[in-house]
Amino acid sequence: MAFTPLHDRVLVRRIEGEEKTKGGLIIPDTAKEKPIEGEVVAVGPGGFNSTGSRLPMSVKVGDRVLFAKWGGTEIPYGGEELLCIKDAEIIAIVE
Repeated sequence: MAFTPLHDRVLVRRIEGEEKTKGGLIIPDTAKEKPIEGEVVAVGPGGFNSTGSRLPMSVKVGDRVLFAKWGGTEIPYGGEELLCIKDAEIIAIVE
């Protein structure tokens, strides 16, 4: 990808949820919640600590992650909406 986040930022592509409920009802777009799961598409080099040393990032490209529902900044790139969040805002890596 030609887009590289700076410092401790991570670029995430949201993974859309199910279109139907378990009972088979179709969920309309207006009733859907924002997904909190996504795939990491780009990772910055890492932030700095108080001594000036670079801190390693906790995720890598291709990881599936969980993040806060309203966190980050949405960025239009390449015809899709990507989410730019800080490394610290990532809640978990999904195995």
